Parts: sequence; C-alpha cells; structure tokens
Amino acid sequence: MGYIKGENMPKFFIKSNQIKEEKVIIIGEDVNHIKNVLRLKIDDDIQVCNIDTSINYICEVSKLDNEEIECNILNQIDSEAESNIHISVFQGIPKSDKMELIIQKCVELGADEITPVEMKRCVVKIDSKSKNKKNERWQKISEVAAKQCGRDRVPKVNQITNIKNICNLTSEYDIVLLAYENEKENTLKNELLKLKNKIGKDLKIAIIIGPEGGVDKEEVDLLVENGAKSITLGKRILRTETVAFVLTSIIMYELGDLGGNQ
Repeated sequence: MGYIKGENMPKFFIKSNQIKEEKVIIIGEDVNHIKNVLRLKIDDDIQVCNIDTSINYICEVSKLDNEEIECNILNQIDSEAESNIHISVFQGIPKSDKMELIIQKCVELGADEITPVEMKRCVVKIDSKSKNKKNERWQKISEVAAKQCGRDRVPKVNQITNIKNICNLTSEYDIVLLAYENEKENTLKNELLKLKNKIGKDLKIAIIIGPEGGVDKEEVDLLVENGAKSITLGKRILRTETVAFVLTSIIMYELGDLGGNQ
C-alpha cells in the first residue's frame, strides 16, 4: 500500500537548530525510517514538532539524501497533545522487559517523566556498567511512543535513583502518591478530591510504585515522613505494571484531559 498524501501523516521530532528559514532538516535515525521504512517520496507531507518549543509544523518533503532529508514548512499548526497535569512516575525496577512496557504506556497516557527506582524488594539488580545502556534504551522507547501517540515532547526517562533521593524531591510536587498494598483506609479518590479546586491549573503529581514484591515498610515510613500520601487501590493486588497504567489513567481522567471533569 502506498503513502496517501495528506492522510495519516507520520510525526517526527526536531530541535530549533534543524529549522533554517522556511525549511526543516531531518537527520539521524529518522532519515532511514523516512526513506526505507515509510518509503516517503518528494512532495509527501509529514508533521514535525520542535521539542525545544513544542511548536508543530506541516512540512512537505523536498529533498531526500542518505544523510539528511529536507522539507519545506507549509504551515504551523496548533496542538493540544500536552496536559496541564504533569505526572512523574517513580517506578520500582521490575523484572524482564516490564519497564519498557511501563514507559511506553505511561508516555501514551500523558506522563511527563519516568524514573526507575532501586528498592529493597527489586529482584533485578542493574550494575553500574549497564545503567547508561539501559537508560539509552528506555529513552528511545519513550521517543518512539511519543511519536506514535502524537506528543509534543519526549518524556524524559531519568537515571536510576533510590528512595532517599525521592525523599529530597517530594517538596517539588503538589502531591506525592504512594501505592501501598497494606494501606487500608486512604484511597486515591480521597487524595484527588483535595485537588478538585485546582482543576484547569498546572499541577505536578508524583506517583511511586513498588516492584513485584511491593514497597518495603521501612521505605514506606521514610516516604510518608517526607510528605508522600500512602493510598490503596482497592481490594485486589495489582501487578506493578498495571498500577502505573491505572494511576496515570485515573489522574488524567479526573484532573486532566482524558474526558473527565474539566
């Protein structure tokens, strides 16, 4: 099936220095993707987003080379892809490739950033030599997910951190929510109700999720001492990757842009 002009435009991210007068210069891995995967041709349309400014453009391919692709800017377009709810996901490092799935889906749901966290009950231990390589892989997954779902920015996947470092950050957020299976009384609904009067305003929300074994009691106590709100997600124990999706979805629905109260 060939590419149909004006339909299903693929989206790419650029930086300000890739815009020269009324032209966009695409470089790097996107060149191969445009030429050999999408098989786009001269005069085909694409959408590009300047990640330095979040401005979107409709562009027309004007030149195809092996090293770069030149496009003419046709017009600037408005986008409402980004929410005023800024969610930071602190995820206890899970087993196998679950972290990749969590990053992908949280980016699609609108999270601002994802931070892998070393916790006491993490089964996976990532040595110092592998951390940078893992981070590069995870950041690439975020970029691909952002392109696929039409985001105007690529959510950052931060370097692996620990509970003590999170405690030093809690004051930066309007609320810090800690999913804890042994919490019996305080619910997500209770905490979100406290933020209802701030709907429509910029909000910074952190969510902390344990690995498969959950969050250790000592870690819970330390986080709560530093301002985190321990919450229950109901009577059933959810998988760690499910918690990330549930929390992000509900917060966006109730406070943000997924069809909830505006």
